Amino acid sequence: MTAKQRFRMLIIRSVFVSAVLFAMAMAILPNPPEIPGQPTDKIQHIFAFTMLTGLARLAFPTTKNWILFTSLAAFGALIELTQSIMGLGRDASILDWLADCGAVAVTMFVMAAAGQMADPGRQMASSRKRV
Repeated sequence: MTAKQRFRMLIIRSVFVSAVLFAMAMAILPNPPEIPGQPTDKIQHIFAFTMLTGLARLAFPTTKNWILFTSLAAFGALIELTQSIMGLGRDASILDWLADCGAVAVTMFVMAAAGQMADPGRQMASSRKRV
């Protein structure tokens, strides 16, 4: 990896970590700011985890899908556990966590499919290696 590639990866990972910290901060604020259009709580979860998944895949391109999924699902569970703490004024919900997991899975699928469409020879090359 060249110095330019390492610097680019550092920037992408910094953006990902910043997005994770921002998502956590918004999740634990007692009165988070209102979002234009007033999307529902589930839509906010789906949007946040779609963005986090895309950034995570860019930040860690060689990470196996199951590790990426498990890590983001655990982060979603951490948010819900944190929201269940008395005194925050927030409500924890298993449905929120399921929305997080669903957003991660769909985003990973779409990104994988888009990658295959962009480079169809990659699938053939990787399947030859497994045989």
